[in-house]
Amino acid sequence: MFTPRRFALLALAAAAFALAWALGSVLLPLFLAFLMAWALDPAVDRLQSRGVPRALAAPLVMAAVVGTVACVLFFAVPYFADEFSSAAQQLPSQLTDLKGRIDRLAWSILHVKLPHTWRDLGSRLSGELQSRAPQIVEGAAAALFGTLNALLVGVGALVVPVLALYLLLDFDRVKAGAGELVPRRFAPAVTSVGGEIADTLGRYLRGQTIACVVLATLYAAGLSAVGLRLAIPIGVLTGMLAFVPYVGFGLGLTLAVAMALLDWHGGAHVAQTVGVLLAVQTLDGLVVTPRVVGGSVGLKPLEVILVLMASGTLFGFVGVLLAVPIGAVTKIVVGRATRAYLASAYYREAARPSLPPEAAPSAAP
Repeated sequence: MFTPRRFALLALAAAAFALAWALGSVLLPLFLAFLMAWALDPAVDRLQSRGVPRALAAPLVMAAVVGTVACVLFFAVPYFADEFSSAAQQLPSQLTDLKGRIDRLAWSILHVKLPHTWRDLGSRLSGELQSRAPQIVEGAAAALFGTLNALLVGVGALVVPVLALYLLLDFDRVKAGAGELVPRRFAPAVTSVGGEIADTLGRYLRGQTIACVVLATLYAAGLSAVGLRLAIPIGVLTGMLAFVPYVGFGLGLTLAVAMALLDWHGGAHVAQTVGVLLAVQTLDGLVVTPRVVGGSVGLKPLEVILVLMASGTLFGFVGVLLAVPIGAVTKIVVGRATRAYLASAYYREAARPSLPPEAAPSAAP
């Protein structure tokens, strides 16, 4: 039954949600900073337990993180730029050689002559796409604007370390203040659920970050060992997208095989490239993810994919980034609610025995 008080609370919650939705671009850096502070708070607490004041421990941890990222970018960006520039210069000749191999293969096996030029092939494909999928232009425009929006979000995320530092300085007070706002009758349940969510997300963020770095190193080292061009960029991209089941590996496999075919050194080189990716993927499934991440969020691969699809549809690029934490929180809340329902008197109450037909009261004349 809806009382005026409950109706007012629901209206207030709806208004707060609408305001948060409208201010999403402003609240997103704060939310990401909170997640960052959440993940780094154990390191600050560890330094604090060793006698380092929190006012000094928080800047030290943040400086270590920001310094590491800055060093990686400082050395990686020029290297990646040189690699892509060199690959772009050789791309026309590689495409010509690839088309020649495809022509010879198609004629020797199928006795079919392919179009003589890439322009002819492009015109044929363009005609097919225009006749069968005229909406491709709209999809490309949507993808372009989605990419621009992602870049704007990335630029806005530069303030995240600053906000995370301020949150780290007062993180204990923030948690205590949030706990004081909870009504006392709900405080034990909210504290229990909040502690489980905090522990789960903290372990996930730390474990997944370490796992992605380890996998990026393994992929890059393995592809470099077999002599693949753009081995380090492809390996880093594959490893950093490993938090998305099958997507990171699928993208890395596609890019690596395409580069091996363009920079042709024989079928053995292609087989070696695929073998490296499969070996690292197997190592990830057997050792890296189970030991480093350890199923900390409790989400199965199918659940992760469903959450990614739903979050990406609702919130776009940001939803994909935050899909796994959102799914973990949702699973914890739903699991608690399910256990409370199964333990309730409403669920455990037995059905009333029905009277046999002869014992039923006769109808009044």
